[in-house]
Amino acid sequence: MDDLGVAMGLVLVFEGALYALFPNQMIAMAQKLPEAPPAALRAMGLLSVAIGWLCVKLIRS
Repeated sequence: MDDLGVAMGLVLVFEGALYALFPNQMIAMAQKLPEAPPAALRAMGLLSVAIGWLCVKLIRS
């Protein structure tokens, strides 16, 4: 359960860093999200899941 807490903390660190370093670009990206087709968002989400799973697998083995 400790690993889950660390993982959630790292997500917040990375996402917070993006908003702190690139606020204008993050606002522009958020405004463009409703225009993106759902299939593209789904594909990007699945790709993120796969990359995240691969990272965890490589680190844990």
